[in-house]
Amino acid sequence: MKVNWIVKNLIGGVAFFVLLLVGISIGLNLITRHGKTVVAPDFTNLSVAEAQEVAAQNEVAVKVVDSVFVRRLAGGVVYRQSPKAGATVKKGRSIFLTINSIVPRKVVMPNLFGYSITEARSELQNRGLNLGRLQYVRDIATNSVLGQYCEGKEAKAGDLVVSGSTIDLKVGVAKEDNETTVPRLIGMKYVRAVDALHDRFLNVGQVRFDKEVRTYADSVNAMVYRQDAEGSAKPLGSTINIYLTLDSSKIPE
Repeated sequence: MKVNWIVKNLIGGVAFFVLLLVGISIGLNLITRHGKTVVAPDFTNLSVAEAQEVAAQNEVAVKVVDSVFVRRLAGGVVYRQSPKAGATVKKGRSIFLTINSIVPRKVVMPNLFGYSITEARSELQNRGLNLGRLQYVRDIATNSVLGQYCEGKEAKAGDLVVSGSTIDLKVGVAKEDNETTVPRLIGMKYVRAVDALHDRFLNVGQVRFDKEVRTYADSVNAMVYRQDAEGSAKPLGSTINIYLTLDSSKIPE
């Protein structure tokens, strides 16, 4: 009898412990949405209403947090997003949108001297500005900003520049650090491809569009179907030529 009592208590204790673990696991899954992720859609060149519709279809949300002014792009459409298209995000996550404003506005040029490329790009995007060409010069501090320019002229901290302007940077590079790998850009739209190259400290070279790409809006929606030097090692600041199309059948798997 005593043995049976002990066995029953042991079985009961084990069962309670198992149920407790299951309950904790279910609770954590509900809280963290564990395993419930989606791929962030591409909102580029969509109106806010269209972006909201696409977001709902993909179980995410969108919030307009900033605007820039791009002369050739339609007013009110999405120019940039964060997280980027293709990123894995939790269901219900808000995707932050930067839209193209109808009229230009000016922003204060930040002081990027001493920033890393990643920090400089983040600061520029926070101000509604775009990272342009990276010009590398010999210096002991690799990827440290040494100069900032807008339309070929020095852009001093505190200057007012048109939102959406492209800012070129002069950047240091040590002799022993002067190499990077060219990423795969196939299937990416232009803005995302530029970001991917900047992530590897590279520049866009020639940009060639198919004949079907006739307008600026077309160029924003076009995808890379061919590129130079994929996967190869290149010096920092090298230029990579890309070829874009609206025809998805041209994009290799």
